[in-house]
Amino acid sequence: IFQTMVRTLLECPVPLIAAVNGAAIGGGFEIALCSDFIYASETARFALTEVTLGIMPGSGGTQNLPRTIGLPRAKEMLYTGRALSAEDAYAWGVVNRICTPDKLLDDALDAAKAIASNAPLSVKAIKAAVNTGTPRDLHNALALELELYNTLLPTDDRREGILAFHEKRKARFKGA
Repeated sequence: IFQTMVRTLLECPVPLIAAVNGAAIGGGFEIALCSDFIYASETARFALTEVTLGIMPGSGGTQNLPRTIGLPRAKEMLYTGRALSAEDAYAWGVVNRICTPDKLLDDALDAAKAIASNAPLSVKAIKAAVNTGTPRDLHNALALELELYNTLLPTDDRREGILAFHEKRKARFKGA
């Protein structure tokens, strides 16, 4: 069940933003790592403590954490079960932004609104290019990027975006 959840989150075509206000320990951290990026309150803590319980992460932690912070740091966290503070998580690239606890949700929603104001087909294509292309060699990743770019050329949203730019107004995207 948890692997299905992880795969569903990772394959979600629209961006996912995690807002962590408190402890993201074990499965909670694994779920956050499935998001596109994480905003955290100053009091947030992150850990994969399964090793201290005689088990191991089973919902993507051993795969998503090294891809986020690199092998040596991930191995240290996974082998020791030690937690990261919000500041360390930011310094290590786990967290994109540290917010005050009372502003965390507003800041995450502001990011979501900024994303939602852009062309939805473009956002989905960018997410697909990054997520699918990054594991590939550069030559094949660039070919994927071009393929996805070309799918956007005939869209109404592209025409609207260019027209709005020339008319010096905000584009009204419809996802078509």
